[in-house]
Amino acid sequence: MPASAADLRQEIAALLPRLRRFGRTLAHSREDADDLVQVAIEKALTRTDQWTPGTRLDSWMFRIMQNAWIDEVRARERRGQTLLPEEAGEDVGDGAASGAPLDAILVRKAVARLGEEQRAVVGLVLVEGLSYQEAAETLGVPVGTVTSRLARAREALQAMLGEWP
Repeated sequence: MPASAADLRQEIAALLPRLRRFGRTLAHSREDADDLVQVAIEKALTRTDQWTPGTRLDSWMFRIMQNAWIDEVRARERRGQTLLPEEAGEDVGDGAASGAPLDAILVRKAVARLGEEQRAVVGLVLVEGLSYQEAAETLGVPVGTVTSRLARAREALQAMLGEWP
């Protein structure tokens, strides 16, 4: 059992091979596993006060890693839902999608006319793909505030864009 923060850091460092192995099990790729280990160690080192002395450090670290991986998978799924499929970019620049640049400009102008709070929520949720909870934490507001700002922003955008298809 570590007696000090320095001892705890040393024990975490001693767990690196096991953490990397577990990361490879979760992530399947070496790069993702290394990123996962880095995230877990960073979280553990910034939250050493949350570890209960006398409990298993490896179990605590594995749980941090598992939660970080779940967060990553969810974020990837959200990004997949908010981004267009690869095929959507095939006609970019060839004139086939003649109204697309104009449409994008109209949407950007409409978003720019929103209030700062609504623009921030639109940017975080609709553009960046953050969950309402993540956006709320980022902005330091309750989830209900994010929900209502986003609803008002959508209504305002519909009104500004009129019958835009």
